[in-house]
Amino acid sequence: MNRFKKIIVTSLLALSSVACTVSKLEVQKENVKVVSLKGPTSMGLVKFMKDSEQEKKYQFKIVSSVDEVTPLIAKGEVDIATVPANLSSVLYNNTKKSVKVLGINTLGVLYLVETGNQLKQLSDLKGKTIYASGKGATPEYSLRYLLEKNGIRDVRIEWKSEHAEVVQALARDSKGIALLPEPFVSVVSTKNPKIHVALDLNKEWEKITGSPLVTGVVIARKEFVEKYPDTVKDFLMKYEKSVSFVNSHGEEAAKLIGQYDIVKESIAKKALLNCPITLVQGNALKTQLANYLDILNRQNPKAIGGALPGDDFYYGAQK
Repeated sequence: MNRFKKIIVTSLLALSSVACTVSKLEVQKENVKVVSLKGPTSMGLVKFMKDSEQEKKYQFKIVSSVDEVTPLIAKGEVDIATVPANLSSVLYNNTKKSVKVLGINTLGVLYLVETGNQLKQLSDLKGKTIYASGKGATPEYSLRYLLEKNGIRDVRIEWKSEHAEVVQALARDSKGIALLPEPFVSVVSTKNPKIHVALDLNKEWEKITGSPLVTGVVIARKEFVEKYPDTVKDFLMKYEKSVSFVNSHGEEAAKLIGQYDIVKESIAKKALLNCPITLVQGNALKTQLANYLDILNRQNPKAIGGALPGDDFYYGAQK
């Protein structure tokens, strides 16, 4: 090979190397925008958030209401979000299938609490009043399903607009029973030691369905997932490590949870014991979430946006 041909070959190899590098860079995204709901769905992210402060690749924002999340996803202003399980399906149906679910991040965090000692099993709810918030969302659908499957009909549910009102009603009624999620159970039981957990709805759900009660999930815009597959994999890897840290280092995790103003550190220490924080992916994600959404669909199709999501909804699951 003469000198001229060697130069051409060397140049082509160099260009090929550059092209590969550029191609690799193109599937990574900087300034990934992540929005998360204040509460259990954000707790599993805290180590990830702390580690990302210097890197600046991921921009996290914690909001108080799901109403703040929905428009951000619909308008494409965030890449990844944590949302209630049923809302992920609603968004899928209402945005022309433009979102994918990446994983289940929170299992059952719903509990029936009381100040007395009258509730030992679900059948004890007959003739009772339950104070609750979350009408039209996971708390209502889960509670009504359990009541129906246990043949419990003579129960009065008094719906409140927020958890604080539920606690106030419970304080006025010595025989009252309330439906509350963590970490709010820990918040109110700290203020009033008489309030205690009587029944874990996740356990009651598993008895009937054979699968866990799914509370929260992490979703992403379909366009983002398809354009930046390496970034999605990087996010899930770091998220999984964060969840593992939170579940194995309770005190350190509680401190971070307090620093990010999700709940106070003292409350987080207690709440973490009753918050099944996880990251279920792949086929297990599809099996558990599809089962949950199917149950909701049979109760009220509007709860999941009118129809069950297709296979394309579940990231990483085999068809």
